[in-house]
Amino acid sequence: MKIPSSIWTLLIGIGLTLASLWYGQNHGLLPTAASDEAILIDGLFNSMMTVSVGIFLLVEGALIYSVIKYRRRPGDQGDGPPVEGNVPLEILWTAIPAIIVIGISVYSFEVYNDIGGFDPHAVHEAPMNQSSMNMPGAAIAATLTEAPANRNQAKSDEAMQDPATAAVRNADQIPQKVDAPGVGSVAPTLGASPDKAGQPASLIVNVTGMQYAWIFTYPDTGVTTGELHVPIGREVQVNMTANDVIHAFWVPEFRVKQDAIPGRQSEIRFTPKTVGDYALICAELCGPYHGAMRTQVVVESQENFDKWMQEQLVASHETMNQAIAVNPANLTPDEFLAPYIKEMGIKPETLHQIHH
Repeated sequence: MKIPSSIWTLLIGIGLTLASLWYGQNHGLLPTAASDEAILIDGLFNSMMTVSVGIFLLVEGALIYSVIKYRRRPGDQGDGPPVEGNVPLEILWTAIPAIIVIGISVYSFEVYNDIGGFDPHAVHEAPMNQSSMNMPGAAIAATLTEAPANRNQAKSDEAMQDPATAAVRNADQIPQKVDAPGVGSVAPTLGASPDKAGQPASLIVNVTGMQYAWIFTYPDTGVTTGELHVPIGREVQVNMTANDVIHAFWVPEFRVKQDAIPGRQSEIRFTPKTVGDYALICAELCGPYHGAMRTQVVVESQENFDKWMQEQLVASHETMNQAIAVNPANLTPDEFLAPYIKEMGIKPETLHQIHH
């Protein structure tokens, strides 16, 4: 009995759908999802993988079928039959990709918004100059919207109130970028979900990128370290900038990434949910030793985090007492600090870049 082509089409469609759904959820291409934000990113990635696998199987399957079905037989020297265009088919294969692209775009924006990448309530008006005030409606707009101050400078001043942060940043040597006219602030923010918008993060860490290391300072305690320690289940706000060139703060298991840019104050938020040690990688080519700019992010229980913080405070206090007691006047800062960099987790080649 010959099976109708409509039945074959239905069976093939069901098979393709099931295969795409299975592989889209079981591809195993992503590392461990170690933050709350990673769940949202993985959902988007799995959806795009499902759609991509379905399209790949459909297109490649049709090509393979056509190559086998319509191949030239031995002895066949005739021309192929003339085939004219099929308007309904062309509309179909144009409309379906358009719908898929629009759907993925909307889904992507929702995920971006859910991890705090877009704040519809943020003010994006640049300060008005005299020429812009002469434009029609400018005076009315000025009365409705108050132009914000330079957020980069404000955030930099706030971070520099922490002595430990001020000791490692060259903010006084790097002018802070002003707000971009017509665009808004050039202080990128990512990670604060809408349900936490406007709320202070549980833990604030100031991060300074330099060739070729990350320096972490905890404003609440004044601790400075070369590793990032965070407690599980608490939202972490990372305020970052760079002392020299562009770097990028990227932990693959957290699925979030943010650039650290000289003259700009970037912010990224995440909530770790899985205990473990994760690699923090610089994802921007920052020089010949870019590949070595790696450190660890340690996600631990609140109890272990508090214990680690106390150990850092004690070690810092002992180091300071020892430094006051034994520092000879003829040693340079680099020579004097060299014996203590191992305790801080800082590489020797980056010591000379710390601002004093």
